[in-house]
Amino acid sequence: MSFLPEAEGDMEIRIVCQRCRQRFSASTNTETVICPHCHTVNQNRTIRKQSSSQEHGRTSPPLIGTSMREKLKKILHCSTQKPAASGSSSTNYSTLCALDNSGVSAKKRAVLCGVSYKNWKYKLKGTINDVLNMKDLLIQKYEFREENILELTEEQSDARLIPTKANIENCLNWLVKGCRSGDSLVFFYSGHGLRQPNFNNDERDGFDETICPVDFLKEGMILDDDIYATIVKPLPEGVTLHAIIDACHSGTVLDLEHVYDREKGKWIDNSPPSGVRKQTSGGKAYSISACKDNQVATDTSVFSSKSMYGAMTFVLIEVVRGRPSITYGELLDLMQERIEQANQEGCLGGSRILSRIFGPNLTQKPLLSASEEFPVYERTFEL
Repeated sequence: MSFLPEAEGDMEIRIVCQRCRQRFSASTNTETVICPHCHTVNQNRTIRKQSSSQEHGRTSPPLIGTSMREKLKKILHCSTQKPAASGSSSTNYSTLCALDNSGVSAKKRAVLCGVSYKNWKYKLKGTINDVLNMKDLLIQKYEFREENILELTEEQSDARLIPTKANIENCLNWLVKGCRSGDSLVFFYSGHGLRQPNFNNDERDGFDETICPVDFLKEGMILDDDIYATIVKPLPEGVTLHAIIDACHSGTVLDLEHVYDREKGKWIDNSPPSGVRKQTSGGKAYSISACKDNQVATDTSVFSSKSMYGAMTFVLIEVVRGRPSITYGELLDLMQERIEQANQEGCLGGSRILSRIFGPNLTQKPLLSASEEFPVYERTFEL
């Protein structure tokens, strides 16, 4: 819990829900507050200090408000940022300047996010390798320029590129800002994913899917609703977005209205039951996720004895590199074939641990969703 002082006789508090980890405002005059996201009752533990000579304590920095917005503006002003020392970061000075939207005219832009949670008990060891591999694929095969790729990992020396909630949201805004017909955008995420109950009737399975920034226990998760509103809804005609999400429960994390059922060979309606439409502004959006919404994804060394990788990321890159031209349908088939082969050999390392929690029937199945239905075995996968 954290709070911001307002007028001398009043105080605004910001609470992080104990259940869903989302943050919201509350009054200091009530002992309990109800989370507007999951409706859990939270205790208001704020202790108000009466003496004007004392400072207001807080357990975390201010979360919102004019002061924070001003700080972000200063952080993002490239002219005040000095280049990182040589070798201190995989991101060069040009990429840092891209945060000021100097690269918005680029035809191809990408945000690559790998969260390892290195100070946690349940840390991931393959996410940074996933980011590096995806970056190489974009540059070598799809001719992305390095200065138009933002990499967010905990190894970055620049604070703006640490995968916090605020930084990820800022980079996603950068990704779509100023995009126009002919642009190709990529959002890649490798990290933890979760799901939580949905109460506004816009999820067919009753759950919102989420991604987990490195600070999500304090700042909250990023919901599928937010991802849709930030990078899907604004897409203008002629712009193409690809999201590649290597996380648990990531199937419909972009809230796209059409999901391809590979086993039935047809598209399934994923539009909100409430009747609200979740469409682009004329552009096209595709998402390839590591697994279905009710499945978990694997971090494994099976494909390389020396290093850990996300299983889906490694397989996708391997398949795409091996085929000069491949359709979406062929990509899904070959990815699933490779993952099933590894499962049958009993060497998807993460699966054995996760199966103790989620049961023995753990087989992740990559999922394709899109803003429109299309012939998956005719359209070529191109970033």
